[in-house]
Amino acid sequence: MSSRTRRWLLAAGRVLLVGVFVVFAAFPFAWMGITAFKQNSDLYNPQNNPFWFNEPPTLEHLQYAFTKTRFARWVVNTALVGVGVVTVTLLLTVPAAYSLARLLGRWGERASIAIFLVYLVPPTLLFIPMSLVVTTLGLQNTLWSLIVVYPTITVPLCTWLLSGFLRGLPRELEEAAMVDGCTRLGALGRVLLPLAVPGIVTVIIFSFTLSAQEFVYALSFVTATAQKTVSVGVPADMVRGDIFDWGPLMASAFLASVPVAALYYLVIERFVGSFTLSGAFR
Repeated sequence: MSSRTRRWLLAAGRVLLVGVFVVFAAFPFAWMGITAFKQNSDLYNPQNNPFWFNEPPTLEHLQYAFTKTRFARWVVNTALVGVGVVTVTLLLTVPAAYSLARLLGRWGERASIAIFLVYLVPPTLLFIPMSLVVTTLGLQNTLWSLIVVYPTITVPLCTWLLSGFLRGLPRELEEAAMVDGCTRLGALGRVLLPLAVPGIVTVIIFSFTLSAQEFVYALSFVTATAQKTVSVGVPADMVRGDIFDWGPLMASAFLASVPVAALYYLVIERFVGSFTLSGAFR
């Protein structure tokens, strides 16, 4: 086999592999999008092609989601919870990660691994103590209950991720800043955090997406329809026993998932950079 043929086969293999991955990743969005705009007569007819429109598309399912349910309110609730969880996570993660990376010396890495092991504890095991905390604070049936509970899931992993990133940044950078008159806190804010933007973006993405998709705590601590998040409100109000309103369900899922996917796409380079940039400093 000639080198030219080998290169052609390798290129074809890469294209095929990427094509399979794209189809695998895009299929759920395509299925949701097609179903969301199908008429009920087209959607529930078993003789029709399920992968395309057999009748003119319709907006009735989107109208149903916004007029017959509290979907718009659920989206706002999800965004509020996400912003709150991201804020709390960053406030706790940044100083904890910096302490593990700089102030604890050789024990920092071991401590960060121990913190990561806390993340591996199933959240369901913490349900009873978390419910006691929520009840004691009087936060039942409010979005604040989720903002208080979710950081117990996000902080351990985010601390581990960010501490590993900060550990890869050379100490000479902050030492030079401190020689120039900065305090340790000033060196952190003016020198290290700008370099740690990829790691911080990783923390933001993980915290927000987890708070947007979490189901068990959101179902248990929030029961009022107006206080629900998308992950609970959509299945609770659009599934009646064994009857599934597939059109509104898919329309709501499509509207809720596309922004998250777009967010990942917009920051994917920084997301990957959080795991690779620290190696460049080494």
